[in-house]
Amino acid sequence: MNLRSLSYFVAVAEELNISRAAEKLNMSQPPLSTQIKNLEYDLNTTLFVRGKRQLMLTESGQLLYRRAKEIINLADKAEEEILALTKGMSGTISLGLVEGMAPDIAAEWFSGFMKDHSRVRFRILDGNSDDLIEKLLSGIISLAVITAPCNQSLLNSFPVGREKMAVLVRNDHPLAAKEGSSLDIADIADEPLIVSSRKADIDTVYKWFRSTKKEPNIVCEMDSYLDAAALASRGIGISIFPKTAYIPGSSLISKDISGKDRSVEYLFVWRKGHPLPTIEEAFIDYIKDIAMQ
Repeated sequence: MNLRSLSYFVAVAEELNISRAAEKLNMSQPPLSTQIKNLEYDLNTTLFVRGKRQLMLTESGQLLYRRAKEIINLADKAEEEILALTKGMSGTISLGLVEGMAPDIAAEWFSGFMKDHSRVRFRILDGNSDDLIEKLLSGIISLAVITAPCNQSLLNSFPVGREKMAVLVRNDHPLAAKEGSSLDIADIADEPLIVSSRKADIDTVYKWFRSTKKEPNIVCEMDSYLDAAALASRGIGISIFPKTAYIPGSSLISKDISGKDRSVEYLFVWRKGHPLPTIEEAFIDYIKDIAMQ
């Protein structure tokens, strides 16, 4: 076996037709048929059987197809990595960032990574965690920073940061005058609340309120932290979002939410079972090194 014969076999296995595979490979049919026969001879097995309308893979053929794809992908990746070493990595990394602390975290990554790889560029997509997960699974982006939790069966992940949750209240609200830089859940038990529309975040708010023996009075669910701050500044309710979502202004103040588990964890995630370009794998390794420090 060699890479050329394996690539010929893969083409036939995917087309299940010698003529179409030959056309795809830009070669004539007889030499392709000869290559497949030689491969079967070398392996002492039958890779295809002829059906009524098309070829069919035998059990041996199905096994070889899986392994051949892996071998060809590894060869392509090795070539890509060697070229990257000699010429320097280049390309564009598409990264999704949730609002909050994620942009600040990522800015440090970009600065450090681009010092070593000056030809690398970044394309940033914003959104809430559920939006970014959907973009990951559909292939629109390859990497993202979201807030926990995530589906571990679909996504690889590791933590990259944590920050306190806070409330935004108008500066003329009685709670704004309350002494101290934090509020307890009991302090906002009867207040109208503006929260993240993500189901996991809403579930967390309900969990916090168990100690008050009351249900949270959620009047609005929103994706955008900026929009939530705007509503809070109009007195629609009290906004609950990560602390860095606070936009300084004369009409709002921010107070931490006191108590255990009143924080949000940021995760770096990418899709399981899908090979990534060398440049993106290098970026993941770079971030892992930072996260472990």
